[in-house]
Amino acid sequence: MRKEDKGLLIESIGAEIAKYPYVYLVDIEGLNSADTVKLRKLCFRREVKLLVVKNKLLIKAMEKSNIDYSELFPACKGATSIMLSNVNNAPAKLIKDFRATGEKPLLKAAYVEESFYLGDECLNELIAIKSKNELIADIIAALLSPVRNVVSSLQSSANTLSGIVKTLSERAE
Repeated sequence: MRKEDKGLLIESIGAEIAKYPYVYLVDIEGLNSADTVKLRKLCFRREVKLLVVKNKLLIKAMEKSNIDYSELFPACKGATSIMLSNVNNAPAKLIKDFRATGEKPLLKAAYVEESFYLGDECLNELIAIKSKNELIADIIAALLSPVRNVVSSLQSSANTLSGIVKTLSERAE
């Protein structure tokens, strides 16, 4: 490959990485073509971008980034693919779901919420990180809980009070 072509490829990889805040390095080596197609389809449905890249080109693209990805560089050995996402735990959940049928893909490393996660043993930890939408739902539920308690109390008090009035009105004088 010519030097100019490599430069364009590095720029292209760097541009893709810059579009997404969450980066996962995975090993999909050994997947047959049918499983690779299934993985790509699953990535597409869950809005996760999957790229197969050469390690040296990936490292050079990451070096040119505004973010210091240097902690991910040791994971760039062997076959490496990158999963890019706008949802912090989407690639981790995708990996876990896909591995229900096999051993791959393996998590090599990830950059999520300004932290680095190295090794496949971090997968469950990454899954447990809540996404922005999940956090918003939790906050709304917490804010609505006291309101629901007050409304429930008022409704039960009203029912009790109406029952007393009805009983008193039906009582013979």
